Amino acid sequence: MPNGTHILGTFDHALHSLRNNVLMMASLAERNLANATKGLFERDDELSNVVIADDEEIDLLEIQVDREGVELLLRFQPVASDLRQVVTAMKASVNIERIADQSVNIARRARKLSAQPELSSVRSLEPMFAKASRMFADAIKAYADDNAALARELKPRDRELDEMNRQFAEACTERMAEEPHLIQPYLNLIFIARFVERIGDHATNLGEDVVFSVAAEEIRHTQGAPPSA
Repeated sequence: MPNGTHILGTFDHALHSLRNNVLMMASLAERNLANATKGLFERDDELSNVVIADDEEIDLLEIQVDREGVELLLRFQPVASDLRQVVTAMKASVNIERIADQSVNIARRARKLSAQPELSSVRSLEPMFAKASRMFADAIKAYADDNAALARELKPRDRELDEMNRQFAEACTERMAEEPHLIQPYLNLIFIARFVERIGDHATNLGEDVVFSVAAEEIRHTQGAPPSA
């Protein structure tokens, strides 16, 4: 811990275990997102099925993190930065689990798309997936490294992802009017884009919690611009 050894040495050990479980969740969720992405773009139902099946492991880890976090709070009654670290770990696990849920949603829609005529528009989603995946990876790096500066960068990037989602939905709506026989596939694409946008939201939430944990600063209702030098 940044402030040296805790007066109760076992607190450090317990907190380390808690953070490791959060990072393990993140690793599994990143793998699921990668598989969901590949399943969509390669029309690979096997990978989509793996994403859906593997979600249970992440759910179980979230329950474990929550249980360990509550035990830490009750046993050690931490204050100040110690308390913020425990609370942030618990909140991080919720956002990671929700990112994993969005991967499952993507996988389910990908299976529907693979049973429908292939649309060239699906490739237009690649920049959104790349941005959301990078945001998630950076949110986890910020958490692992206690890097508030990196965490602050996520909010403006999320606004860019929101705009990409809006533009993609508009483009699909136009195509639906031109190709009414393909309305259902285009709707599936619109849903997938929305799921990707939500991944960005949860990555941003992670970043906001890291800033709170490291700097004791609440930025949820700010524009997320870096503080002046």
